[in-house]
Amino acid sequence: FYYDLPPELIAQTPAEPRDSSRLLIYDRLNKSSGHRYFTDLTEFLRKGDLLVINNTKVLPARIRGVRPDTNGKIELLLLRREGIDRWQALTKPGRNTLPGAKITFGSGLNAKVEDILEDGVRVVKFDCNGVFEDILREIGEMPLPPYIKRKLDDGERYNTVYSKVEGSAAAPTAGLHFTEGLMKKIKNAGAGFAEILLHVGLGTFRPVKEEEITLHKMHSEHYEIDEKNAEKINSAVSERRRVIAVGTTTVRVLESVADEKGFVKPCRGETEIFIYPPYKFKCVDALVTNFHLPESTLLMLVSAFCGREEILRVYREAVEQKYRFFSFGDAMLLL
Repeated sequence: FYYDLPPELIAQTPAEPRDSSRLLIYDRLNKSSGHRYFTDLTEFLRKGDLLVINNTKVLPARIRGVRPDTNGKIELLLLRREGIDRWQALTKPGRNTLPGAKITFGSGLNAKVEDILEDGVRVVKFDCNGVFEDILREIGEMPLPPYIKRKLDDGERYNTVYSKVEGSAAAPTAGLHFTEGLMKKIKNAGAGFAEILLHVGLGTFRPVKEEEITLHKMHSEHYEIDEKNAEKINSAVSERRRVIAVGTTTVRVLESVADEKGFVKPCRGETEIFIYPPYKFKCVDALVTNFHLPESTLLMLVSAFCGREEILRVYREAVEQKYRFFSFGDAMLLL
């Protein structure tokens, strides 16, 4: 699952406007590809298509503090909430955040490391004067991936226009290309939208280090589907209308909960699903997605959708055509 990528093709800034990014169209039936712009998406949709979007919202989850006993600088990346005042977090440098370590962040926010989990994840208990989320918005930074070196002028550019429920450590990046205008255009063309929720954790983006991919363990991520949106999805499945997943996070929810006929039920839970070839998709008919890192679980997921050799061939074509890659990069529509 490796491919060569020139570093200059890693997008450092998002496209402006959002839907001006490029769109590679790949047809799985005849193994053909074409090159357009995201704003042209409606040309490839049919009346009755259902686009399923992930309405999670990224927290300004990177916070910087100091150890009051040593004055050493500490950076925390919040991963997932464990309770009212406890979070799982990554800390940097890790050697300075053993259980018992205290950290102060300013604005009345303090923390204490309580435990160390697998992969070096810390359980951190916070204490604050005020509302935690308000303090986080005041002092926190958007947790951009390490390959993006430029700071965002507008932190909300790392959220989708339809984001609602705070809790993600990373954006569902396929959704970053949508504008409110494009969504209206899609609805006017006779396609519809359904919403699911998956709070994206860092496990999705961590590289697979095992030689044998079946030994790789995914981190669990919280998902929810409510009754109204389950009905929309099931209606599309029963009427044989296409279910188009916007992003791999949406795929992971739908394929975690769908039965063998593709139907879903209202539910919430944790998923550790790891999709790689060969895999029989139960619910998803088409996929909007970005270009993913070499040897990542996300590249394996799209390989399961299109075939490994085909997806690597298409990626080589995208490199030749100088598409922009990763979180702020261009998109693909896999039909």
